[in-house]
Amino acid sequence: MYIFKLVIFMTESSAIKSLVRYSIREHLISPLDEKWAINRLLERMKMDSFDMDAEVYESESLENLLKVLLDYACENGLCEDSVVYRDLFDTKIMGVLTPRPSRVIEKFFEFYKSSPQEATKYFYHVARRSNYIREYRIRNDVKWVTSTEYGDIDITINLSKPEKDPKAIAAALKMKQSSYPLCMLCPENEGYAGRVNHPARQNHRVIPMILGSENWCLQYSPYVYYNEHCIVFNEKHVPMKITKEGFKRLFSFVEKFPHYFVGSNADLPIVGGSVLTHDHYQGGNYTFAMAKAPIETLVSFDGFDDVTAGIVCWPMSVIRLVGENTASICDLAGKILDKWRSYTDEEAFIFAETDGTPHNTITPIARFRNGKYELDLVLRNNITTEEYPDGVYHPHPEHHHIKKENIGLIEVMGLAVLPSRLKTEMSLLKDALVKGEDISKIEAIAKHYEWAEKIKANNEITEENCERILQNEIGKVFAEILEQCGVFKRNAIGKSQFLKFIEEVNN
Repeated sequence: MYIFKLVIFMTESSAIKSLVRYSIREHLISPLDEKWAINRLLERMKMDSFDMDAEVYESESLENLLKVLLDYACENGLCEDSVVYRDLFDTKIMGVLTPRPSRVIEKFFEFYKSSPQEATKYFYHVARRSNYIREYRIRNDVKWVTSTEYGDIDITINLSKPEKDPKAIAAALKMKQSSYPLCMLCPENEGYAGRVNHPARQNHRVIPMILGSENWCLQYSPYVYYNEHCIVFNEKHVPMKITKEGFKRLFSFVEKFPHYFVGSNADLPIVGGSVLTHDHYQGGNYTFAMAKAPIETLVSFDGFDDVTAGIVCWPMSVIRLVGENTASICDLAGKILDKWRSYTDEEAFIFAETDGTPHNTITPIARFRNGKYELDLVLRNNITTEEYPDGVYHPHPEHHHIKKENIGLIEVMGLAVLPSRLKTEMSLLKDALVKGEDISKIEAIAKHYEWAEKIKANNEITEENCERILQNEIGKVFAEILEQCGVFKRNAIGKSQFLKFIEEVNN
């Protein structure tokens, strides 16, 4: 209650002073910049006066400090009072207080001389404290872990990405189409003011680096689905393509940052991620369930005695390559990729192409662990049929009430990113289950009826245990979805078909 009143009665001058002190405290700006920063913020706010004796609230949250200034901006016609416009405006404010790109890059490489961990720790700090990563929203995400036969998999209901309001949607439709920046991954986003259909990025910073012989950049994801969730992207706007050279770039990154994993989405629609027009990887300082999963069947590849290989105990079809020589691993991975792109096994319903459309590709993930390099190759296929128009190796219709979206890199590794609607739907479903209501008659959750009936049949539901039961059942659904996305099924026939492909690589 006290904090609520504090926000209401804090003056704009106090908010500005407190925000500048926050930026000094978090090492975004120097104490020498204090007066300059205040004047820059007054300019942003179009304020002609300032109370130099205004109180400073050292313990106030960044969210609340910005709220005072955003409310003022809305009241004085500087900003429309909707989430999209407020986001554009508070990013403009924080752009004043974020170190210049050159300073961030200089400090990053200063820290890198001590260790890669220190460098990324600094860079991640800047991304969080500058409000590029809106931590107060991410804290709203619903997260839990479900134990499965494949290990503990992560589940999150994503609430950190706000939905656009009707005004913003209408304004976006009327806007003249712009080709700058070409996409949200282009380096030109750094410092960009944004618009209603493109986020502001004045507080966005990137780190340049060489991967292989190409210029690439490192940034953090503004939505941080896991610890230090980073994006590594090509400096040029070129489409994604899984190649042997790409495997080399993954290891080049891991060699630079051995505490990070890095992986790529597949390069075909349906099995790829949402952005296929700009070549990029995702990585971070996190160990997913797939990385913890052991090799269950060792295999060998002719001419690669220095590489340990095997099929991973995972719902999707994964070949793990382990060794000290990244060149050997990449040579073998390139051979597997070439064989897979052209591989057809009609009995397994795997077709390299139909009517000239290619279907086979790979989702690769690289890491350094226990003194050796690892490369997981997840075999993917995006064929569709009349029965499965969204994809045969895609979440099947019976699971669309939980997740219909593509299974990209993050999901492949064992983290389900579920739509925000599920938070409300699960709350309604919990109430209905506890009260014994007919779920088929409740429009908002009727889609969950058949699933809910199975849950009721297998569980004794109470007010105390219902939420946890629903979470566990969602986790089980996600594990089943991953099994559906596996090109070789988790049974004796599927295992035989998988080994048949391994033999083909050796031929």
